[in-house]
Amino acid sequence: MRKPILLSYKVNKIMNSLQDNENLTILAIESSCDETAAAVVRNGREILSNIVATQIDIHRRFGGVVPEIASRNHVMAIEEVVKEAIEKSGIDKKDIDAIAVTYGAGLLGALLVGLSYAKGLSLGLNKPLFGVSHIMGHIAANYLSSDLQPPYLCLMVSGGHTALLDVESYGKIKLLCSTGDDAAGEAFDKAARLLGLSYPGGVEIERLAKDGKPSISFPVPDFKKGFSFSGLKTAVVNYIHNKKQKGEEINGAVVACSFQEAVVKQLFRAVEYYLKKTGRKKVAIAGGVGANSRLREELDTLKEQGITVYYPPVKLCTDNAAMIASAAYFMIKDGAEPSNLALDAKATVPLGF
Repeated sequence: MRKPILLSYKVNKIMNSLQDNENLTILAIESSCDETAAAVVRNGREILSNIVATQIDIHRRFGGVVPEIASRNHVMAIEEVVKEAIEKSGIDKKDIDAIAVTYGAGLLGALLVGLSYAKGLSLGLNKPLFGVSHIMGHIAANYLSSDLQPPYLCLMVSGGHTALLDVESYGKIKLLCSTGDDAAGEAFDKAARLLGLSYPGGVEIERLAKDGKPSISFPVPDFKKGFSFSGLKTAVVNYIHNKKQKGEEINGAVVACSFQEAVVKQLFRAVEYYLKKTGRKKVAIAGGVGANSRLREELDTLKEQGITVYYPPVKLCTDNAAMIASAAYFMIKDGAEPSNLALDAKATVPLGF
């Protein structure tokens, strides 16, 4: 009986083989929240396939992601998603060099579905497994659409994280600033609920904001003490409550536009400050909020200061497996060792390492 590869392979031999491979093909799985995804990527930058089965319509009726429902839907979708990713890539299973999977951060139940399936594939195909941080994945989304190379600053803005990172190398990332309360994406979702908008809130806020003007002075905290969006959320609550008490009409477009502007101002000021502090000349955006057109518009003004700004395509800003495969590629080239069957799902992961 063949021994499980994750318990018996010689790490050094495998690492040498992978690092010397000029056409490294990685199959990746992502299931950290409400997207069941699988992708095949070659050499960290060439997407051969990228399949995403979204649960947005399922969770919309609840106003947000329900963890148990997300997990059950991952179980139902993952086999077909992986099968489709392999078929559309045009490669044979034997041509896969490694399996990558998100191990955190995210919903534990959801993560375990992808992690368990990836372990099974690793054993069944006799291929090494690499656990990838969801944070690293979002950063690596930039490598799939550009020739971006470290060093550079990265603005991480998603539903679970808001941070400024100094990417010194592919495997060395320094945390410069992070949020002490709500993440930007979380704040967008909460503001959307207050305005009676559907899930996901970020898209709905941006859509509504286009019909308004930022005429409400919502607070923009000093980011030097850490990003903060809780006070902004409270300000929106108070504004709407006061309007209702007075029987006055609430202009949703104005509220949405003013809220969005306050978020963008805080993020932009932090980026501008840390670019000057670090001397970096490149900045990349990562995470779902990175798809926001107003944020991109503001960051584009940095080009006047000689800064090169990188954005992933909108479809790569949200959760997908291509970004996980790309991150795994650069981890391998940086000398990361394969994971083993003891790899477990984690609700949180470090922002810097």
